[in-house]
Amino acid sequence: MRSAKNRLRTTAVTAVAVAMGATALTALPATASAAADGLSVQYRTSATGASADQAEPWFKVKNTGAASVQLSGVKVRYYFKADSASATYRFACSWAVKGCANITGTFGTLANPTATADRYLEIGFTSGAGSLAPGADTGDLQLRFYQSTWAPLNQSDDYSFGAARTSYGDWSKVTAQLSGATLWGTAPAGNEPTDPPTDPPADGATLFDDFNYSSHSDPNISAHGWSVRANSGGPGVPGATWAPENVTFSSSGGNSIMNLETSSAGTAGSTEQTEILTRAMKFKNGTYAARVKFSDTPKYGPDGDHLVQTFFTINDLKAPMADDYAEYDFEYLPNGGWGEPSNILYTTSWETYQPDPWVAVNQHTESRQSYAGWHDLVLTIDNSTIKYYVDGQLFGTHDAAYLPERPMSINFNQWLIDLAGQTSTTARAYDQQVDYVLHVKDQVLTPAQVAARLTAYRSAGTTFEDTVPSS
Repeated sequence: MRSAKNRLRTTAVTAVAVAMGATALTALPATASAAADGLSVQYRTSATGASADQAEPWFKVKNTGAASVQLSGVKVRYYFKADSASATYRFACSWAVKGCANITGTFGTLANPTATADRYLEIGFTSGAGSLAPGADTGDLQLRFYQSTWAPLNQSDDYSFGAARTSYGDWSKVTAQLSGATLWGTAPAGNEPTDPPTDPPADGATLFDDFNYSSHSDPNISAHGWSVRANSGGPGVPGATWAPENVTFSSSGGNSIMNLETSSAGTAGSTEQTEILTRAMKFKNGTYAARVKFSDTPKYGPDGDHLVQTFFTINDLKAPMADDYAEYDFEYLPNGGWGEPSNILYTTSWETYQPDPWVAVNQHTESRQSYAGWHDLVLTIDNSTIKYYVDGQLFGTHDAAYLPERPMSINFNQWLIDLAGQTSTTARAYDQQVDYVLHVKDQVLTPAQVAARLTAYRSAGTTFEDTVPSS
């Protein structure tokens, strides 16, 4: 978690959103979820050469069924042959009727490579893309992807590429799924998209904490591996303090709740910020989840401060632009900041950064709306993809270039970017609340599976468990 240009931590500067798809007219596969469901995809290319600086597949996804379709459940795959075994790719959305911020894209590797495909680009949609009524389509998705080195790529041997497709038309060399059921297209032989994940093993190494503590000085907090921050330094207002006594615990609706209070009277010396973090950096791939309550207004005093409320994982930057740095953020700004005029939620995946002069290498997704209230936040990291979910809906998908190389700590904090949002010297304070945190090592859980784990812990009366090895 970082702050803008002069912060120790920063949210999202270099973001690329993408999407991709194509279509194919085939018989409905047996995996179709219901006879009433139907999708088609039209494709055209804006880069027709056998060799190109970047591929430019454009798509329209149409609902050919009898019922409305939530686009957040739709996935489209475009299949291609990598230019070398070590090649890495980036993707971007140039323009989309549904808005590029609502289009996601990530690369994957095929289990059964063929002569024309060993990778795919999977296109998805956030909840902000809305739904498609029967007969409606998404309109243009003007997309592109390229080698991360900007070396030319060879399209002539790519399964889903059609050099002659300079206007939209049905295309049988991409696949489209709805909620895990393949409704359109033919994948390269032996590589049909997989069905929704089955329940993962229940014995995966896990950290679960219900934050059932009496106060910030409760010895169980330290015994369970947490540190309530008291040391000085960023992020936030230079000269502000981190106040452990402002991390408190209470009961609400039968659950224990952790509260982080941040307060200020308009000066650095009066500003008190809060943070709690695991002492161990032992968390890497797998699933991270928490239930967090964001606030749009202060508990008392004037509103308007440039506040950041967070749930994130992070490790240490060993040197400027070090490539083994990693950080994955949920950051809510109720009053804007970093150039934003009002409330915005960021999810950001970090590759590295340089503090001075400021250089950031990251990918982010954002939504400009209020997120006041309780929200279920889920982050999953596997060997190819980083995904962020909010309240069970996919919020953002980030690509393999931002995967972690080293383990990280788990953190919650609340802090002020600056004192420019509210210049009054009247005292004010803001609350961020946390219900629980869960990490399951090396297992990608759906939001529904996270909810089932939480129910199981609470039914058993378990308030803490940590079986994640230290290395």
